[in-house]
Amino acid sequence: MTATGFIVMLLGAVSAAFWRMWGLIKDAGEKGEEAQRSLAAHKLHAAETFATKAGMQEQTAQLLRAIEGVGNRIDGLHERLDRAFERTPARRVS
Repeated sequence: MTATGFIVMLLGAVSAAFWRMWGLIKDAGEKGEEAQRSLAAHKLHAAETFATKAGMQEQTAQLLRAIEGVGNRIDGLHERLDRAFERTPARRVS
C-alpha cells in the first residue's frame, strides 16, 4: 500500500514537472517568434528611414557646391576690396 502511494506520488511529480517544462518551452517559442517579428519590423523601418550611400553622396555633392559658391563670393569680395585700396588719390596741383 505504501509502495503504491509512493509510485502515484512519484508519477504525479514527474507529470507536474513535465507539464511545467512543456509550458516553459511553449512560452519560449512564442517569445522567440515575437522577437523575430519585432526584428523584421525594425529592419523594414531602418531600410525605409535611414540614409543610403547614394543619398549621402548626393547630399555631400550639394554641400560641396554650396561651399564652393561661398568661396567664390568671398574671392569676389576680396577683389573688390583690393581695387578699392589700389586707387591712389589724385594729387592736387597748387
